[in-house]
Amino acid sequence: MSMDKKVDKLWKKILSEIQTEVSSANFLTLFKGTYLLSLEDNVATIAAPSTMIIDLLNKRYYTLIKDSVDANTGRENKLIFVPKTNGTVSSYTNDPPGPLFASNRQEKVFGHLPRVRPDYTFQNFAVSATNQLAYVSSQAVSKKIGTAYNPLFIYGPVGVGKTHLMQAVANEVYKNAPDKKILYMTSEDFTNDVVEAIRGNETAKMKKKFRNLDLLMIDDIQFIGGKERVQEELFHTFNILVDRASQIILTSDRAPQVLKKTEKRLISRFSGGLTVDIETPDFELRCAILLTKAKKYNFDLNIETAKIIAEKTEDTRELEGLLLRVMTEAATKEEAASPHLAKQVLLSSGFLRSKAFYPEDIIKEVCEFFKIKPAQLKGERRDAMLVRARHVCMFVLKKQGGLTYSEIGNLIGGRDHTTIMHGVEKIENLLTDANYRGDFLRMSFFAHLHVEKQTDLHPNS
Repeated sequence: MSMDKKVDKLWKKILSEIQTEVSSANFLTLFKGTYLLSLEDNVATIAAPSTMIIDLLNKRYYTLIKDSVDANTGRENKLIFVPKTNGTVSSYTNDPPGPLFASNRQEKVFGHLPRVRPDYTFQNFAVSATNQLAYVSSQAVSKKIGTAYNPLFIYGPVGVGKTHLMQAVANEVYKNAPDKKILYMTSEDFTNDVVEAIRGNETAKMKKKFRNLDLLMIDDIQFIGGKERVQEELFHTFNILVDRASQIILTSDRAPQVLKKTEKRLISRFSGGLTVDIETPDFELRCAILLTKAKKYNFDLNIETAKIIAEKTEDTRELEGLLLRVMTEAATKEEAASPHLAKQVLLSSGFLRSKAFYPEDIIKEVCEFFKIKPAQLKGERRDAMLVRARHVCMFVLKKQGGLTYSEIGNLIGGRDHTTIMHGVEKIENLLTDANYRGDFLRMSFFAHLHVEKQTDLHPNS
């Protein structure tokens, strides 16, 4: 047996072992497109479809892969991951690669679906721990609509990428099978169609439109609450589509079980497939989103400028809006994007404008951030966390509220002015330390202090 065939056979065996250890969605997305290129001098060189896949394999599954390689070779090995090249051929499967994987064949170019943004693809979606499950699940659905997870119910707050993932599935399905009947709509669209069909006595036409689809996607399904006739039509449409193995994807701002004024039978249907949530993007993911979108626009955005923008909003739509404003400002002034330019845009957009907080607002926000009660903040206990919270509150009341030391002392348990001075000075000193400064600046009440007053709170000031 040739060396290449031995390597292929070994990798098939390793993959079959890994498949029993990970979920089917993760296996399809992360492992099925990998190939063992060589095994020489105790070094296993593994080709993966993209740098994103390589990063995930390194971070999450390095030990699992290494243990399997070591067990099958009888020796200790080192793993090296490399991007797949056009000359790499899969020996594990003859199936076409998954939607995230780079394809060796020339991709066909089609028009785009009505109301579906062509740039909402998996390749343009930044992934982190806050959205990884929804991302992997959506990819699995795009490969096997109607059979992987049906329905797929994605929920989370505004601006976290629910619509992006939903439309990424549509774009992927349409790219690979343009003959599929695909419909994306909002719950308002669905409601309007039902109302108009009843009013015009065209319910048969409406039912034909909804019930002969291969993929139905409805955004913001929470808004059908309380609309009995709309819910009835959705219930019957839902049953028919699932019976004929058509895929349904729904998004909402809350989980199915807490949808208000929604029939129990519908909630039961919504919960019958896979329900995944997307959390508010963390700081690192917001930076990645900005860099990804900047790349899409062929705009040179450095990481320091991205950090400044990412600190000011958790909404991905606002992030893109701010990026576009920075791009426009840079083009107008014929200069590169810089931290200084980003601050100017943020200031003019209102994101860095000083707010007039009442002292009670500041105390409330500090307590919420540190997850303590006002009574604890004003009390005598000197736990490390409580002391830090008091010092932060003193600092913000002084710098943001403009209160005197005596006024602050009266607000925080009747403390004398020297105690308040010490607390304010303590935070001022910590803000000169980069290890603490980043954490402080993520508190929303710090975001308004440094621009107009030009104090040195920002690491890029």
